[in-house]
Amino acid sequence: MEFKKRECCICAVFVVLVLCTSLVSGGDIVHQDDIAPSRPGCNNNFVLVKVPIWVDGIEVTQFVGVGARFGPTLESKEKRANQTRLAFADPPDCCSTPRNKLTGEAILVHRGNCSFTTKANVAEDAGASAILIINNQTELFKMVCEPHESDLDIGIPAVMLPQHAGTSLIKFLGNSSSVAVQLYSPKRPMVDVAEVFLWLMAVATILCASYWSAWRAREAAIEQDKRLKDGSNECNVTEVSRSGVVLEINIISAVLFVVVASCFLIMLYKLMSSWFIEVLVVLFSIGGVEGLQTCLVALLSCFRWFERFGHSFIKIPFLGPVSYLTLAISPFCIVFAVLWAVYRHISFAWIGQDILGIALIITVLQVVQIPNLKVGTVLLSCSLLYDLFWVFLSKSLFHKSVMIVVARGDKSGEDGIPMLLKIPRMFDPWGGYSIIGFGDIILPGLLVAFSLRYDWLCNKRLRQGYFIWAMIAYGLGLLTTYVALNLMDGHGQPALLYIVPFTLGTFLTLGKQRGDLNHLWTRGEPDRPCPHVRLQPE
Repeated sequence: MEFKKRECCICAVFVVLVLCTSLVSGGDIVHQDDIAPSRPGCNNNFVLVKVPIWVDGIEVTQFVGVGARFGPTLESKEKRANQTRLAFADPPDCCSTPRNKLTGEAILVHRGNCSFTTKANVAEDAGASAILIINNQTELFKMVCEPHESDLDIGIPAVMLPQHAGTSLIKFLGNSSSVAVQLYSPKRPMVDVAEVFLWLMAVATILCASYWSAWRAREAAIEQDKRLKDGSNECNVTEVSRSGVVLEINIISAVLFVVVASCFLIMLYKLMSSWFIEVLVVLFSIGGVEGLQTCLVALLSCFRWFERFGHSFIKIPFLGPVSYLTLAISPFCIVFAVLWAVYRHISFAWIGQDILGIALIITVLQVVQIPNLKVGTVLLSCSLLYDLFWVFLSKSLFHKSVMIVVARGDKSGEDGIPMLLKIPRMFDPWGGYSIIGFGDIILPGLLVAFSLRYDWLCNKRLRQGYFIWAMIAYGLGLLTTYVALNLMDGHGQPALLYIVPFTLGTFLTLGKQRGDLNHLWTRGEPDRPCPHVRLQPE
């Protein structure tokens, strides 16, 4: 039992951490900007641009830049983009007419000393076919028009490159090599197979966790009924499974979740760096070991060969009674998590991250439960407000979307924080990952798992119960999220904005129509009267 309490405490620590990130993203390549000046000739979206580099006819590398607010739109197909010779401007800032003659080359210039539009006009008048502007820092910068400029008619594309790209190009040109570039901005496919697999993973995870949670609740109810029938004098018997393994959320903790999760999110945002990511990796690995161990022990205990080892215990200091099966599986789980942490930068490390993440999610959905629909409504409503604020409204305070910055792991040198399920975008020319935050699975998963526990304890058939409709509602809500994600060109979306109305709305509507809403709202489980109580006539 002490081991179960330890499991409960560990999972409680991870609940807030894993729920901090609640986001679905595909990686945005188109950036709308309502703040930057927009007028005729200066109304392009800011798009990422691929810039392959050829040196003496051999492709050596490729950089990524960002297109300007002005100039013509770039070709989206690589095969249609022209390969253009590159020349370095003289003077380097291109604020005055270049001394070197240009006959259709792309010109490479430094940022500064005059406006972006001035550089583009000077380069176009000198005969350049495109202008590449080297930024004076690592990050890319959005090139906009000056407030006083109007009716611009710039006929060549302008692309900003990061500082390290400019350094490499200048080095190639300094070696008297023939350098050529190609400029194009490929579009993302409307739907990538990665999103389909993420949808299936999320739905399957909630499905497995719900059935496991309902099975445990039913076993506890059967055990309670047996104790009552055996003549116990205590009618209000607490289920064995809830004596130290289950954390039931109440209304106060549901509200506090938003406050605590917000504090964690701000901490992640402010401390985001390579060392802090390492801390998160360690925490995630510990949680992943606990989750993987719990799932494997439960799975193997279903087989006759392992059942005896799963029910035989040995007492270990500080841990209490631990089954022999747990002792046998723990080293494998630890090695698995350590290997993932060490080799997490290799191309297929996302598989290990997803395995650990799914196991952790399923374990959390066993340990944390909502007792009734009232608590579920408060929790999901607060989580929805949390999601909306930190994805959209936080821009007004922090000038960036805090949730998106944290999920992507900006300024950390990593592909993002580990508290995400992710799959590489297989047919996307830009590559990257499609991701979904743990919160988008766990929070609605609590409601879905509650619906199945209620159905089983009430002996409701599938169609007459609430689980099948809650599961369908979650699937539709997540599907709507991905539709919105693609309509927004991959810009991160708060998935709970779509999932909560679908799941919670469906549950409340069905409960009202069937006359169960009051019972679901208050008790959340069927009445089981004590057989020792006899009603006496007045």
